[in-house]
Amino acid sequence: MYKYLLAWRYLRTRYIALASIVSVTLGVATLVIVNSVMAGFKQEMEHRLNGILSDIVFEARTHSGVPDVDAHMAAIREVVGDDLEGITAAVHVPAMVVFRVGDRYLPHHITLIGVDSATYSDVSDFSQYLLHPENREAGADVFSLRPGGWSKRLPKSGWEWREYQSAIAKTMRQQRERLQGRGGQATAHDTTMPPPDPYGAIEAAKPFDPAKDQHDGIILGVAMASIRDRDAEGNVMDYFLVRPGEDIQVSVSTVGMPPEIESDWFTVTDFYESKMSEYDSSFAFVPLSKLQDLRGMVQNGSRAVTSIQLKLKSNSSLISVKQRLLERFPPSSNYPFRIQTWRDMQGPLLAAVQLETTILNLLLFLIIAVAGFGILATFFMIVVEKTRDIGVLKALGAPSRGVMSIFMSYGLSLGAVGSGVGAVLGLIFVRHINKIAQFLEMLTGREVFDPTVYYFLEIPTLVNPIAVVGVVIGAVLIAVVASILPAIRAARLHPVEALRYE
Repeated sequence: MYKYLLAWRYLRTRYIALASIVSVTLGVATLVIVNSVMAGFKQEMEHRLNGILSDIVFEARTHSGVPDVDAHMAAIREVVGDDLEGITAAVHVPAMVVFRVGDRYLPHHITLIGVDSATYSDVSDFSQYLLHPENREAGADVFSLRPGGWSKRLPKSGWEWREYQSAIAKTMRQQRERLQGRGGQATAHDTTMPPPDPYGAIEAAKPFDPAKDQHDGIILGVAMASIRDRDAEGNVMDYFLVRPGEDIQVSVSTVGMPPEIESDWFTVTDFYESKMSEYDSSFAFVPLSKLQDLRGMVQNGSRAVTSIQLKLKSNSSLISVKQRLLERFPPSSNYPFRIQTWRDMQGPLLAAVQLETTILNLLLFLIIAVAGFGILATFFMIVVEKTRDIGVLKALGAPSRGVMSIFMSYGLSLGAVGSGVGAVLGLIFVRHINKIAQFLEMLTGREVFDPTVYYFLEIPTLVNPIAVVGVVIGAVLIAVVASILPAIRAARLHPVEALRYE
């Protein structure tokens, strides 16, 4: 019993022990906070990536794609069996889109994806990333323009905006016709003339009423069609360069050799927002059959595709299913597919995040290691100062193991108190991290977490109980290990030598 009483006495009377406790507390709290924030970012990123990419992708190795889609899909269903939840075919090709902003036309390089809207949502969260609420419903015709119900983020859009633009274009044409009838001629420097009519060329090639008809629909990534910035009051705003209801021109290469460029007009029907800037700034979706026709991927009634995408059930093993598929479709000229899981396709990004998390943990754990050296130095000082007490204890019959356990209990107490308080403070900080960020922004006048960069309105966090327990146990072990050498020195003191100079 005397061992614990002495350890408690030393803990209460030694104020330098408080510094060691504070060091352990700060180290544990920092590790808990960093792990929770990094886990939150990683979970959010993986959820979005898996929502954008299906679980397993059969990617064609040829520019023209792979025919006999139905036969391949039937063979895949047979191999995957009950693990299969959804399957669809798609076409991924690079393309160029041109849309009008004011009196200028802006080109933009994109990844054009031809999808079957009836099945594409079965393998990804495609429909859940669309802005119009009706397009998120099952079975919605996402490539048909909606008359209303748009998000408040968007200005006037849909058929209302299309009819308004059509009326303006009609008025412009009438003005030009009257000027030409009077012998006038528009010049590049004639500022009285309206900007070029985007519908004139369309009607000449494909006569229809723009106020009532639309071209084949296209869904653009929101970052491609807008600029995210702050208004005069500091609020995050999206400034849209093109809106649903406007027509844009898309150009793609055909599958022939040599490839040729084919262009056609599409009507923007919605925006796609996964909040992954890499995809929101480059992805555009069109009907699968339209893209196949435009590229010439229909031969003898057979439609080719560039990828087949699978969605597995939640309890299925990606690695196991992929292995079965590789055995059935080995990499060879007979099976011109490359089979990858969504983790394979994003391997470098996921590995970089994991490496960053590991390095941060190692660096921050050094803070606790520094606290361990502080405990080591403190204990050596206590052994020197308490040499007389140790000698008295050993003269009274205290065994070396008992003297050693005094300092081991002391180290255990420092580690337990410091890590326990640090874990609690870290969890409280994580729970209120967004409020703390707002307070720091008000205090410093600088943004801590810029949503225009990260496309998050709040800092994502995820508390992993196992990680928290691991950090606490690690901190306690460091404190205990730091007390071993001073404890051994105290245990080896001979009572005669300890009391000689007293």
